[in-house]
Amino acid sequence: MVLLVVDTQKAIVNNKLYHFDMFVSCVREIIDTARKNHIEVIYVRHDDGLGSELIKGNEGYEIYDGFKPAENEIIFDKRVNSAFKSTGLSEYLKQKNENTVVIVGLQTEYCIDATVKAGFEHGFNMIVPENTNSTFDNRFMSAEMTYTYYNEFIWNGRYAKCIPFNKAIELMEACQEG
Repeated sequence: MVLLVVDTQKAIVNNKLYHFDMFVSCVREIIDTARKNHIEVIYVRHDDGLGSELIKGNEGYEIYDGFKPAENEIIFDKRVNSAFKSTGLSEYLKQKNENTVVIVGLQTEYCIDATVKAGFEHGFNMIVPENTNSTFDNRFMSAEMTYTYYNEFIWNGRYAKCIPFNKAIELMEACQEG
C-alpha cells in the first residue's frame, strides 16, 4: 500500500475549495498516519505550462506547506491530468510490488478522476478516503455536487473503493508495512 498525494500545490490549496478545513485536516491526518505506519507517501505535482501559476519555478507550483513532503519522499511531476501518464509512477509501483493506492488531493473532477481511472486500468486497487479530495465550483456543478457525484456515483464500486475516513485510517494502521 502507498499513499498518493496529488496536486496539493500552493496555487490551488485555498479556502475556495469545497470543505477546505475538513479537506486540509483529513489530508494532514492521513499523511501522518501513513508515515507512522511506514506506508510510503508519494507526491504528484501538476505543471500547466507557460503562463500558469502551476509551472515549475513558481511558488504556486510547490506543495502546500501543510502537506510538505519529508526529505525522503518522492515527487512525480506531470503535465496531464493522470498521474500515471508518462511519469514513471506505474513502473515505480510495479517494481516495488505495490498493488494498493490510497489517493488524496486535487481536483476531484480533473486529476483525481483521471488518476483513479488510470490506476484502475493499470491494475491497482484504488482507495479513495472520504473528505480527502476536493474541488472548486464550476459553471456546470457546485463543488459539493462534483465531490458527491464522483465519490458516491462514478468511482465507488467501479474504479475504486470510496471508504469512510476512519476506515481508511484503520486500514493504514493495520497495514504495518516496512
